[in-house]
Amino acid sequence: MKRKKIGVLLMAYGTPRSKSEIEPYYTHIRRGKKPPQALLDELTERYEAVGEINQFAKITEAQVEKVVADLNQRFPEVEFHGYLGLKHISPFIEEAVEQIARDGIEEAVGLVLAPHYSTYSVKSYNSRAADKAEALGIKLHSIDSWHDEPAYVEYWADQLRELFASMPAEEKERSVVIFSAHSLPEKILALGDPYPHQLQETARLIAERVEIPHYRMGWQSAGRTPEPWLGPDVQDLTRELHEREGFTSFIYCPIGFVAEHLEVLYDNDIECKAVTDELGANYYRPPMPNARPEFIACLSGILSKELIRKGAI
Repeated sequence: MKRKKIGVLLMAYGTPRSKSEIEPYYTHIRRGKKPPQALLDELTERYEAVGEINQFAKITEAQVEKVVADLNQRFPEVEFHGYLGLKHISPFIEEAVEQIARDGIEEAVGLVLAPHYSTYSVKSYNSRAADKAEALGIKLHSIDSWHDEPAYVEYWADQLRELFASMPAEEKERSVVIFSAHSLPEKILALGDPYPHQLQETARLIAERVEIPHYRMGWQSAGRTPEPWLGPDVQDLTRELHEREGFTSFIYCPIGFVAEHLEVLYDNDIECKAVTDELGANYYRPPMPNARPEFIACLSGILSKELIRKGAI
């Protein structure tokens, strides 16, 4: 019996794979407007500060490869094929959907590698994929949000349990967990965007699972635009919690991200650590999901449930 073919489209923001790709990547983010040399130099320096540029793309590619392998193992009667679609660099989302069509696959499932829904992020990814899929006659099942997925919550809960177990008792007593995500323009609040609420919900679920007495929600990696962005920024929040509440150990949990990309390795591990060093406080950050087996199983589970719900498998 011939196995049914299903495409698995994982979508992400994208990242340059070499120094030469940084400028076109940044230009695409700026909607075709070339960045000033000072901003380009700053971004290049950030990539250089955290090591090999291509490491970030490799993580995302590994996530796709391992999720598809896991799905094929779970459902041997189905033939899953993986595709990566990126927002700001090739393979773009539309290119990935076109490849699905060229491979003769008529049904696919799409998932953005960001757990929390926003009209600024997940909606735009899914809309781009859906428009191209419809034009090519592909039946695409899209997942909008997985912020409260038990396996995702449990991933972070496990990491925090291990971290707390390794901390000296005196540090643990004066510690606070800062859950964070990529900031977005404040105007999303007036639109009733669910993004901030979903992040608060993820933080609450994790904190309850681990019984964390002190935690806060912060924002990071705000864009370079004049409009106000969601706050408080994690660095400002760190200073405030130290000065006003006396916390001396800070545990940064970037739950809005699923891999050790630039925002985590630079914005957390360099910038936030610089603040804790300045304050004489302790810096901690649990490992990111990356392509760890428990996270791959989480993603496979999310995709499986959607395909079963839609009657695709």
